[in-house]
Amino acid sequence: MNKQLTVTIRVKYGKEKVAFGTLATQIGYDGGDIIGIDVISSTKTHHIRDITVNVADPEHGQMIGEQLSKLEGVVVIHISDQTFLLHVGGKIEMKPKHPVTSRQMLSKVYTPGVARICTAIADDPDKAHSLTIKRNTVAVVSDGTAVLGLGDIGPAAAMPVMEGKAMLFKQLAGVDAFPICLDTKDPDEIVRIVKAMAPTFGGINLEDISSPRCFEIEARLKQELDIPVFHDDQHGTAVVILAGLINALKVCGKRLEDIKVVVNGIGSAGIACTKMLIKAGVRHVVGVDRAGAICRGIQYDNPQWNMYAQITNPDNLSGSLSDVIAGADVFIGVSAPGVLKIEDIKKMAVDPIVFAMANPIPEIDPDVAAPFVRVMATGRSDYPNQINNVHCFPGIFRGALDCRATDITEEMKLAAAHAIASVVTEDQLSETYIIPNVFNEQVAKSVRTAVIKAAHQSGVARKMPLDMQSSEEASTEESASFEEQLEIVWN
Repeated sequence: MNKQLTVTIRVKYGKEKVAFGTLATQIGYDGGDIIGIDVISSTKTHHIRDITVNVADPEHGQMIGEQLSKLEGVVVIHISDQTFLLHVGGKIEMKPKHPVTSRQMLSKVYTPGVARICTAIADDPDKAHSLTIKRNTVAVVSDGTAVLGLGDIGPAAAMPVMEGKAMLFKQLAGVDAFPICLDTKDPDEIVRIVKAMAPTFGGINLEDISSPRCFEIEARLKQELDIPVFHDDQHGTAVVILAGLINALKVCGKRLEDIKVVVNGIGSAGIACTKMLIKAGVRHVVGVDRAGAICRGIQYDNPQWNMYAQITNPDNLSGSLSDVIAGADVFIGVSAPGVLKIEDIKKMAVDPIVFAMANPIPEIDPDVAAPFVRVMATGRSDYPNQINNVHCFPGIFRGALDCRATDITEEMKLAAAHAIASVVTEDQLSETYIIPNVFNEQVAKSVRTAVIKAAHQSGVARKMPLDMQSSEEASTEESASFEEQLEIVWN
């Protein structure tokens, strides 16, 4: 049996009723592999021990615990696995950048010295970008209505996901992100709350908000705030899919403008992905949902689908996925497990490209599809070519914060996609390596640089970072007085 998970089972057992060897024998009989034993406490009548066991999956660990609890004199207090232990107390914390170790330091970071900083910001609110955490902070905002693979689980249950996102922001791009889960599903209230807290943050990352509410919430916030607002489920997915597709087409010797793409699942991610593909130069996209192909001539209840029909499906194809996939070069699934069949792939063009993004179970089993596709990608980490939003959002926000962008434009997203794709060199590129490793440090750096350049070209950047200024500009700043340098930083 392939042991993939470690669990710790805390047991209390009577000394006179059962020997530890009996517990160990039972665990071995049930397929567990004991790798550690720790004594928690011991009295004249009882022992409490933590038994660390390799198991196949969480259900296997629970089964072993249930079997132990059936032994006379044994009480299973709790079962913990590595994932749960990693989340105990949350996964992030706040630390001071400058320890307060003296009265003099206290007077600078707090009263009375801090009053000078407050006054400076009151006189010029723009200085908040340089004199507070605003310049490097992003709010990760969710209402917990569309958590990946889990659906509407509520704000409290969504918190571990948002904490994880905050960790990735910090580790991959040095951005301080704060998870904020809101106990409301009302778009008006969500917009009002985010606007009210915006003075604290340099950017807003919307996450796991259900469709179609997510479209309205993002559009209103983008219009009413002067800081970047980015719904990652839409745009992050679209950016990374385009990055992977750029390289997959290189492998197959095809061009964006020549291909037919079928997108299955026309929710927030599917719509954003389609818009990004069209922006990149794809001319023939057909969208399919449970109602079939989205086509003109039908009035849909979903207003987003009516818009979608006007910009896609040039031949106005109708019918099911199987009906419209004939001759397609690319299948992109952001939908549900098992919807794509081998018979469908066989109808596609030569050297088909399949991005099956449903998570945790893709639209088709990659192992089953492998003999029939040229390039296969999923959202899973246990297969080659993982398409993961982690490739995108840290670098995009790093760039947007560093140039103090007021928005994240289509040009910035397009630049990010090409930057991600460029990290894979020509000699690395292959059917099983179209997207860089998520821990490749060059990804966030390349995305940052591309985003800053695109932000300036789009007219939404308010400054150019020192490391990207011309030598003449840099030398001018180096020779400036301390007060002038402070002014440069502030502005």
